[in-house]
Amino acid sequence: MTQNMSFPTWMGHIQQRTETALQSHLPTKAVSPARLHDAMAYATLGGGKRVRPLLCQAAGLVFQTSEEALDFPACAVEMIHAYSLVHDDLPCMDDDTLRRGKPTCHVEFDEATALLVGDALQSQAFQVLAEAPVDAVRKVEMIHLLAQASGSRGMAGGQAIDLAATGKNISLEELEFMHLHKTGALIRASVLLGAHCGGADAEALKNLSHFANRIGLLFQVVDDILDVEASTATLGKTAGKDAAQNKSTYVNLLGLAAAKEKAAELRSQAQAALLPLGAGGQRLRELTDYIVERSY
Repeated sequence: MTQNMSFPTWMGHIQQRTETALQSHLPTKAVSPARLHDAMAYATLGGGKRVRPLLCQAAGLVFQTSEEALDFPACAVEMIHAYSLVHDDLPCMDDDTLRRGKPTCHVEFDEATALLVGDALQSQAFQVLAEAPVDAVRKVEMIHLLAQASGSRGMAGGQAIDLAATGKNISLEELEFMHLHKTGALIRASVLLGAHCGGADAEALKNLSHFANRIGLLFQVVDDILDVEASTATLGKTAGKDAAQNKSTYVNLLGLAAAKEKAAELRSQAQAALLPLGAGGQRLRELTDYIVERSY
């Protein structure tokens, strides 16, 4: 039983499980158009912490949902995340050359292919979610949830706000609003997709939604801290990029010490939101600690 595994063992198990499931849900380069399919695999496989699939699986575990059923929403949300990274790295966005310790998709292939990779991964995510072995009502709720989290009122909207704010002074409230959309929306979706897959009731969904909002911000605060403190080799992406692009972050708004205090506060709030779940929320508690304590 995976509940009896240590957290590092369980995390490795889910990461490997997700890698295998993603491989099965991605078209192979033996199928035309081979270059596009090769680039989709390049952008999705063989790297990343898989935080979103881990959250999805952990939330589903609260309701004793099978890993096999949770593989579908876990892969769908990771495909959306992978597509967002490919597009974020494009010259018209963040113009980065390194992701997950290797050349970004547009560098390894070309800009047009990278653009199509993002488009195709987004479509593939919804195909995978539509194939999830859950009843029709829950499936429609899950598709609606992921679509909203990915669009203009979620991740894409957050990216638009981020681009508009580059080089400007914004308030802490504006920064939080931006990251609740850009980063937080997909993290919240990861948790709630796992919960919906497990048939969670309204009260559990309310508690998990509050938890997910807290860790969505927590993840971003920690990212901002790591951008200052960690090296490019450790991060697997270009360190110090936010400062170089004059972007507002929790560190430059609050200072490093206060940003760390903010992370501790969000961690406490997230853990408190899990109390009503009892022992079932153990993996989510462990993931909250991991998000704070990670070094990359």
